[in-house]
Amino acid sequence: MQHLLRFAVVTALIASNSKEGVSTKEAPPAAGPYSQAIKAGGFVFAAGQIGRDPATNKVEGDVKAQTERTLKNLSAVLIAAGTSLDRAVKVTVFLKNISDFQAMNEVYAKFFRGAPPARSTVQAVLPNDAALIEIDVIAMQ
Repeated sequence: MQHLLRFAVVTALIASNSKEGVSTKEAPPAAGPYSQAIKAGGFVFAAGQIGRDPATNKVEGDVKAQTERTLKNLSAVLIAAGTSLDRAVKVTVFLKNISDFQAMNEVYAKFFRGAPPARSTVQAVLPNDAALIEIDVIAMQ
């Protein structure tokens, strides 16, 4: 399945030479030289988001609170791109502690109704000491 998705994404990108950056103040700004998301080939590629509150610029709470904030951030980015979490086709979840999987999954399930997107979940070192989770998304436009 993932091979077919990758093939579809690559095919769509080849068919369309244009790309457009996406930015919204409803989610934390990019912390480096990257876009919050890129629209290209009929898809939106949202950069990884952590549970940083866009109003306070702080990362706080347990993995459940951070999962909810992270998905709200991603939702805001996707809405700014003209799509939504409902159109997500691939999600990657990066957990600081894989033991947080079940708690993350409880919150995650509330954001993806119907047929949820394909997903990979891995344990990773995250770029912010307070961050317990990072999530990126590929969605259809």
